[in-house]
Amino acid sequence: MKKVIFAEFGGPEVLQLLDAEEPHAGPGQVRVAVRAAGVNPVDWRVREGQILGAHPTELPSGVGIDAAGVVDEVGEGVEGIEVGDPVFGEGSSTYAEFAVLSAWARMPEGLTFEEAAGYPSVVETALRIIREVGVRPAQTLLVSGASGGVGSAVLQIAQERGITVIGTAGAANQDYLRGLGAFATTYGEGWVERVRRLGRVDAALDLAGSGVIRELVELTGDPGKVVSIADLGAPELGVRFSGVAGSVPDALAEAVDLIARGKLHIPVEKSYPLADAAVAHADSQAGHTRGRRVMVI
Repeated sequence: MKKVIFAEFGGPEVLQLLDAEEPHAGPGQVRVAVRAAGVNPVDWRVREGQILGAHPTELPSGVGIDAAGVVDEVGEGVEGIEVGDPVFGEGSSTYAEFAVLSAWARMPEGLTFEEAAGYPSVVETALRIIREVGVRPAQTLLVSGASGGVGSAVLQIAQERGITVIGTAGAANQDYLRGLGAFATTYGEGWVERVRRLGRVDAALDLAGSGVIRELVELTGDPGKVVSIADLGAPELGVRFSGVAGSVPDALAEAVDLIARGKLHIPVEKSYPLADAAVAHADSQAGHTRGRRVMVI
């Protein structure tokens, strides 16, 4: 089978599309014929060799944690799923023709494989950081870097829970944020004052890692009301860095419910073939994403 790997840490150029042995489902796992795989910032952070405790890396390594596809092997002890079922979920080395998933759910009706691949870790992350930052209904949440996959999910989930959201993003994505129901403003010089004019901030999330932790603490008045998923230096300022996943099966179940009720939709901005994995990573690192990027197999 074809699989994207890297044998050394580095930039996008270290990614290679090679022939590899097929993986097989172990106990409590399923194997899928991958139709699409989500492109996440954690993918290129791991590729660069950043220290991420939840993702220890042995070289050579595959790439990717999110996938949507068709079950073609069911591991020992797995019930309620059969060969031929379309699923989406989380596993390892998902930039490949076959991948093993450790958490999955049946794909919601109406989703394409490309769309479904963009949800698993994004929704888990969004649910986790909303919980960790402690924002409550009728309060206001500031989301820095709000137009990507996690931001898109946070905006919709927060509002479904009665939380007001202010989102920052580039000028080209202002209408996108407003379309998701957020109060929107641009980042860049003067952004703190622009946020203040939109209202009080009770809690804040840093999704882009663009050096805004001090300002987020200033706006909330409390480092305990700020959570980052992108700035490894956040703890130096008393801010929690959230990098360890919670229950992915629970997150997938909630995602299915939200999608079915029309409360969550994350668009796919661009799809890439496996051969263009390096391009996908370069684009992801450049930011300015609107929704999700995915690999298609």
